[in-house]
Amino acid sequence: MGDFNLALVIVAIVVCVLVFIFNVYLLVNYQHPDDKNQAYFPKFVVVLGLSVAAISILMLPADVANRQACRHAIYNGACNLTLPMKDLWLAVYILDAVLVFFVIPFAMFYYEGDQDKSIGKRIKSALLWVVTTAIVCGLVLGILYGLVGKVDFTVRHLSSSTTTFPNSWDFSSSQQCIGNGARQCSAYLASASSEKTWTMRTTFPEYVVALATIVGSVLFSIFGGVGIACLPLGLIFEFIRRPKAVITRSQYIKEATELGKKARELKKAADALHQEERSGSKGRKWRKNVKAVEKELLQLEEDVKLLEEMYPQGEKAETSWALTVLGYLARLVLGILGLIVSVAWVAHIVIYLLIDPPLSAFLNEVFIKLDDVWGLLGTAAFAFFCFYLLLAVIAGAMMLGLRLVFITIHPMKWGATLMNSFLFNVALILLCSISVIQFCSTAFGYYAQATAAQEIFGHTLQSLRGIKYLYKYNVFQIAFVVLAGLTFIYYAGFIPISASVLECFRVRISPGFIMSHEFGVGKCHTNEVVWE
Repeated sequence: MGDFNLALVIVAIVVCVLVFIFNVYLLVNYQHPDDKNQAYFPKFVVVLGLSVAAISILMLPADVANRQACRHAIYNGACNLTLPMKDLWLAVYILDAVLVFFVIPFAMFYYEGDQDKSIGKRIKSALLWVVTTAIVCGLVLGILYGLVGKVDFTVRHLSSSTTTFPNSWDFSSSQQCIGNGARQCSAYLASASSEKTWTMRTTFPEYVVALATIVGSVLFSIFGGVGIACLPLGLIFEFIRRPKAVITRSQYIKEATELGKKARELKKAADALHQEERSGSKGRKWRKNVKAVEKELLQLEEDVKLLEEMYPQGEKAETSWALTVLGYLARLVLGILGLIVSVAWVAHIVIYLLIDPPLSAFLNEVFIKLDDVWGLLGTAAFAFFCFYLLLAVIAGAMMLGLRLVFITIHPMKWGATLMNSFLFNVALILLCSISVIQFCSTAFGYYAQATAAQEIFGHTLQSLRGIKYLYKYNVFQIAFVVLAGLTFIYYAGFIPISASVLECFRVRISPGFIMSHEFGVGKCHTNEVVWE
């Protein structure tokens, strides 16, 4: 037991250090050149936020491993746990809420403040927004906690008599309790009158975590449902639409000229919007135009990247093309593996959560059997499925952000990500990570039973007055599965049609790259290159 506990502590420390180093690596390589050697406070918030999100996801497998110390105990309180997981959960998620609702907004307001103003004025302006937000949030939380900050547990009153310890036990369907006479010792056979409602006030930290989980669950059911399908299918369709050959130099010059023309038009539009901003006319139409320019700029960057792939230059052009081909093959492999994981997730939700009683424990049994093979194999697989769900949320947010007008676009690009985009995505990840943990603790309740996470996110959250019905009737799980199905239909039906028919008549693979009017089954032809 002692060796196991020591190993768990060592693993926890090493993982935290590795997570911090990896997040610093991400920041250094994703940051925009304009942010180098400056914006240190937003960078600190980004690293802290990503670390909290990653560690919170890894805490659930750690919670399961921590509970293994009590696997031979008669009851949970009969042993000393290695890590105080309940206190750690509350600390991490209170920090999560503070980062999402206060620290990250302050960092964003400060970073996006008028650069012509002094540092003091920018701090003052950012603090004004954050303090106002804090007062409003504090009042709302305080009022809600005072009025409905209670949990209603449904319990059954069971009783049985005592007797001397016998040599053998004789129980049957008619005799389920010790002693003679009718007793209510079976919850399945107890009468309806034995059911009672036990009401108690939850702690304020648990209530804050619960409300943050509700907000995150709404985003999670939307972005996660879309992302669980578009994450693998997007990779597979990127492979299907890959360039099959290198274009000629004349075609490259023609396309580069068209891209340069579009870039000049975008710069002119951006300058006009900047002038409007300085004049103070930042109305609804201005914000709509800004989003339109942002989308056009993202499309332009994608077109430039695609053109560079189709015409690699330099002394290592052949090597560059070979790496491009290998990259698309890797997308296909990862897409197929991701599709298997996504199908397993959706099937598990339907089989274990939506059908009552569950048809099977499914992935829970898989994790348990993997643990039998090697102690941490099931825990590692468990952590992978939780992380995959978070990646699906990010993929869904990116997809919807590029297609819906009312969602602000904050893309993450290697070597070209501004700090405000970093901060926005970190806030999204933090907010959804709470819901991912709650969702995983419910979906894998059989494997993660008797953990501190299940106590917080299972019993307390699902019995909280006012919001328990959202979980009782599986509102978020149903929305998740429905959106996943609709996204799959979208990819399976509409995207192939547009790729094989509409794009063959007049589609822009990149601006100015107009396909010929030849129609082929699944193929579009030009004079220099063939796309399938």
